[in-house]
Amino acid sequence: MSTDWIELTRRAAFASHRLIGWIYWDPVAIEHYAALGVPDGMGYYIATRGASLAPAGPGAVTAAFGSIHPGFVKASLDMCTAVTTFEAAAEARNAGVVAGIHEYAPEIADGLAALAEPMWATADSLDPAGRVLFASLRDQPRPDDALLSAWLAVNCVREWRGDTHWAMHIAADVDGTMAGILDGAWRNYDDDWLPRSRGADDAAMEAAMKRLQDRGFAAGGEVTDAGIAWRVNHENELDRLCSGGWQHLGEANTLAFLDLVEPVGDRFMERIDETAGPKWMPAGRDWQTRK
Repeated sequence: MSTDWIELTRRAAFASHRLIGWIYWDPVAIEHYAALGVPDGMGYYIATRGASLAPAGPGAVTAAFGSIHPGFVKASLDMCTAVTTFEAAAEARNAGVVAGIHEYAPEIADGLAALAEPMWATADSLDPAGRVLFASLRDQPRPDDALLSAWLAVNCVREWRGDTHWAMHIAADVDGTMAGILDGAWRNYDDDWLPRSRGADDAAMEAAMKRLQDRGFAAGGEVTDAGIAWRVNHENELDRLCSGGWQHLGEANTLAFLDLVEPVGDRFMERIDETAGPKWMPAGRDWQTRK
């Protein structure tokens, strides 16, 4: 039987979100960041996730993130540069990665470390055109610590998907707030939590909803079945576009990655639940989506 690479890609993307996402709400990593002189570690998520691109300025990071309010981005980067460097910020995060994996899922450490070389080979195989955050990450020095190196390689592949995700939205003339409304409806989030958590105010929500209604993706302030269908098709196409990377990694290594991460994925999401609440990192949530 031939390999279903679309399904493997879907699973691998979900596992990657879980393996990577928890660190952006991890109190140990935030403490490392605060120790650099940033009050209470404010802006840690943006400054550390965007550290490789941040020297290009807040506009570049805002463009790469797609849906986070420019004011949030600028304030986060300004707080970092006032006391430290983006390189040091990334190192603070990375120290939390290694400590956290050993504490929360120690049984995957050796197996994940063994995947560092093939995972970087996969990242190196991907086309960087139009994928600026991915390209900036791929150009960073690769550490000697194999566990951290593997995590960074997975993050790099994950951000290739993220860059592709936003390129598809741009091509479809769907802006960040519109995307948040559609994604929140598809994932059954309530009260417009998802776009508002990225900084969308009443005016942005009203403008985005009007544009969605003009396209038949919303009616009466609610996302329609047509809007959900568009979001589902978007995700399916994203899986198709991203399948080439996992095919490069190969079936045996992809299954090994899944065998490692899938059984412990809930643990990483529980870390987010305990430190930030049960709604953050929606791409790693195993909620029933609308069809």
